[in-house]
Amino acid sequence: MPPRGYVCEVTLTASPRVGVIVVAAGSGTRLGQDAPKAFVGIGGHTILRHALRGVFAAPEAQVVVVAPAGREGEALTDAREAAGARAELVSVVTGGATRQASVAAGLAALWPAVQVVLVHDAARALTPPAVFERVVDAVDRTGWGVVPALPVIDTIKRVDGDRIVEAVDRSQLAAAQTPQGFRRDVLETSYAIAAEEFTDDAALVAAAGHRVAIVEGDVHAFKITTPADLERARSLAAPIPAVPAAASGSALPRVGVGTDVHAFGGDGALWLAGIEWAGEPALSGHSDGDAVAHAIVDALLSAAGLGDIGTHFGTSRPEFADAHADAFLARTRALLGEAGWTIVNVAVQLQSNRPKFAPRRAEAEAVLSAALGGAPVSVAATTTDGLGFTGAGEGVQAFAVALIQRS
Repeated sequence: MPPRGYVCEVTLTASPRVGVIVVAAGSGTRLGQDAPKAFVGIGGHTILRHALRGVFAAPEAQVVVVAPAGREGEALTDAREAAGARAELVSVVTGGATRQASVAAGLAALWPAVQVVLVHDAARALTPPAVFERVVDAVDRTGWGVVPALPVIDTIKRVDGDRIVEAVDRSQLAAAQTPQGFRRDVLETSYAIAAEEFTDDAALVAAAGHRVAIVEGDVHAFKITTPADLERARSLAAPIPAVPAAASGSALPRVGVGTDVHAFGGDGALWLAGIEWAGEPALSGHSDGDAVAHAIVDALLSAAGLGDIGTHFGTSRPEFADAHADAFLARTRALLGEAGWTIVNVAVQLQSNRPKFAPRRAEAEAVLSAALGGAPVSVAATTTDGLGFTGAGEGVQAFAVALIQRS
């Protein structure tokens, strides 16, 4: 499994001079959704996917996505789909506890050739490519920090509680957006000496004594923060064209294959195919060693292009240390749903001498199906005529095939 905090690392023969850090690690509590903000859907794709559309439509750049812990695999899938032929420019890192910590993680992942850094909030998902171009051009021309901004058109009042104190001269105000651009050396040194948390990177750079300019922003670069913002984005977002089926099969149902192996010798009871088997020796493993459930997880994630079981349920995730099939499968179903996929059915073959599976087949299939939201699950069990480790009674092996389709 890759080291925590870095999911994808690539090497290029010719590295771009511009790097874009896409900050997508926020929880988005004000949005009122079950998923982190960047993984909430707009028109069949995530907010992050829409944000990356603008990033990759702009001139070539290294792109570092900063994702919440546990969501790195999904972020990498979104980024690679958005990148298309530029997939080698993409990497994903794990965000920190604060926005500044997340940007710092992105900075650390930039390639040495990068000279100009843009920091972009994924929540500004509809930012047009022209804004990226204006920011880079201004950084190159001035050497200053650059912020896209719009004039403030509302009347602004300074208040004290529920009392208006005075009007504010809006001619001196501008509404800052992202991407905000900087020379790399300026941004890195500013981060190195930052002694407090700032609301954006321009404020941090200005506090370090550097000049910051503005360029024209765009009305579509608004930040998705509230449910009303989300509805506005959904009404404005242009559909993302599907990749031709001949190229990726994305318009067609997709199939994934998964397999898992566990040895007998664990502590406690045997859990297999989502149910407990009293009087049988337990399987060893990070969780309960349920090879059937784990093979299903890998098959589903593989079909959706969301990585594998190690990406989402590895040993760095202690909350799954003692989890059973229902927790693994429910979380996997949620991951697919957030990525726009529906489970059609799953078929599993279990190879093991024990336990005797046939008498509880229907029970196991019902439990597994319920954990997947009612998608049909069939389980066939067989021995291997005394051959191999399963035939010797040393452990079990499971193979799963999953069929999914776009929601």
